[in-house]
Amino acid sequence: MTPEITDSHCHLDFPDFEGGLPEIIANAEAAGVTRMVTICTKLRLEPQVRAIAETYAPVFYAAGTHPMSAADEPMATVDDLIVLSQHPKFVGIGETGLDYHYTSDSAEVQKQSLRIHIAAARETGLPLIIHARAADDDMARILAEEHTNGAYTCVMHCFSSSQALAHAALDLGFYLSMSGITAFPKSQELRDIFASVPMDRLLVETDAPYLAPPPHRGKRNEPAFTAHTAQRAAETMGVDYAAFAEQTQKNFDRLFAKAAAYTVPA
Repeated sequence: MTPEITDSHCHLDFPDFEGGLPEIIANAEAAGVTRMVTICTKLRLEPQVRAIAETYAPVFYAAGTHPMSAADEPMATVDDLIVLSQHPKFVGIGETGLDYHYTSDSAEVQKQSLRIHIAAARETGLPLIIHARAADDDMARILAEEHTNGAYTCVMHCFSSSQALAHAALDLGFYLSMSGITAFPKSQELRDIFASVPMDRLLVETDAPYLAPPPHRGKRNEPAFTAHTAQRAAETMGVDYAAFAEQTQKNFDRLFAKAAAYTVPA
């Protein structure tokens, strides 16, 4: 039996997959990837992302304003996100966060957007999906400040930041997600960080179509390749693949409880 796993973060609405989603979904299921969460990064595109989740049984979705788009898109409101969250397959808030690598000039707008998404996560009880790049200090500070205002759940998607931010997130009860980056040969420092993370706080993802793990590095990523990342992750954690897959499934079910509870309408 192929162990079952979940791709907790992908972008199936991106042009890279246009016209090919039936094959992509079939590839995923053949690899044991029984669920996928496709992420809407601009709220005006939510109808297209929702339609994918409605069309394909294994696909759930989340929506938010990506930090790199925060200055160019209309500012989301908490009410906007709460309304979207009523859909039965809408299972997370985001991705949101801070990215100072390419878009540091919009830092203040990004912070405002992030706090709005946190408030929506708190109100809905759905997990916050965080993108963090080159903004560790501000990210740790805002996540902690907002947590004192009221608890919420969160996953640090495609985590590739510092040990300090990893610890800050774990101290708040959050989860860290392992992407294909953790399987790159030169990512030993990142693997060392993950090796110290409790097994019950780990998720796996592709961030497809980006960051394909070996042996597909440099090619279009797809949810099926979650299996390659998870196999390498199991080695990092010092457990066999079946045990790792089972644990990450439990973790996903705990964090994305709405997805775990979902039943196909009769």
